[in-house]
Amino acid sequence: MMRLSGRGWLWALALMLAPLRLLAAAEGACSERADAACLRAFELPENAGRMSYYVSDSTPAPQSVLVVMHGHPRDANRSFDAGLQAVRGAGRLTDTLVVAPLYQVSDASRCQTRGVPRAQAGDAVWTCAGWLAGEPSLGAQPIGSFAALDALVVELVRQWPSLRSVTLAGFSAGAQMLQHSIGFAADPPAGVAVRYVIADPGSWLYFDPVRPAPEGSWDTCGDDCRFTFSVPQACPGYDHWKYGVQALPGHLGRSAGQARARYAATQVDYLEGALDSSAAKGTFYPILDKSCAAMAQGPFRLQRGLAYAAYEQAQLKPQRARRMIVVPGCAHDVACVLPSAAARVVLFGR
Repeated sequence: MMRLSGRGWLWALALMLAPLRLLAAAEGACSERADAACLRAFELPENAGRMSYYVSDSTPAPQSVLVVMHGHPRDANRSFDAGLQAVRGAGRLTDTLVVAPLYQVSDASRCQTRGVPRAQAGDAVWTCAGWLAGEPSLGAQPIGSFAALDALVVELVRQWPSLRSVTLAGFSAGAQMLQHSIGFAADPPAGVAVRYVIADPGSWLYFDPVRPAPEGSWDTCGDDCRFTFSVPQACPGYDHWKYGVQALPGHLGRSAGQARARYAATQVDYLEGALDSSAAKGTFYPILDKSCAAMAQGPFRLQRGLAYAAYEQAQLKPQRARRMIVVPGCAHDVACVLPSAAARVVLFGR
């Protein structure tokens, strides 16, 4: 048997403790930022493939989860980090998980963010524009992107049975995807409340053929802007999916009337960056949808959001009170909007 000197014992002890230190570091990392160690995956229903998601360090029995939906470049890592900042700022790390799903695509060169892993064999994959419009995945066993999100909620409750509240928050294209999914979502697991926070989408799903017009000018339209609603006369297809509920794809599984009723009955709140209201730097105006159907909703994201909130009250008449929070000092930046103090009232309650 080899005898170790005093220094030798210290080296041996260091070697034995090194894996434990690495494990502790890995566990702590997922409460700080997105990392490969924070990725998990689960099998989607009907052999549709595998879906990955970032998740924060698990508390013993989390009561709630904040699910942050990524934008068009599939920046799930940045979305996860913004969610962590929001939860930390609200003092909720001890009882709230943060999750950021990743919709993989077949051609990541067109919609990829640095640091996000590419699709692997066995992953469910969509096109760059397909996942945000609710389209089915590619391959022999497709699943709609809305149904995949439903499956993620079920998986989270299976993994953490203590969960009682799921908040689904999306920013930019992620907000567009979530807002469109609400009317077609499955019922949540028993005993779990699901709510939505929609932040700075580029366009909205309307459930009526009317569109907004400010009583004054769009240029002067602010928080107190008043709107009238009428049917556009020179914009063919403006009310077709994904801007309206005409010509709904059959795979969504509900009629326009059913989706409208579902949306009106769901708990939904809204966030808009106060500076996301022009073509200035920071608004990412070049990527804003400027089609006729989108421009019928307003010229910029803030104006489109304020107009939609007014449309709800005038036309949709939701069953629950909904809040529209305009976040001061923020343009089109998830890292500014979601972690803001102003956003906490809709992300976490009082």
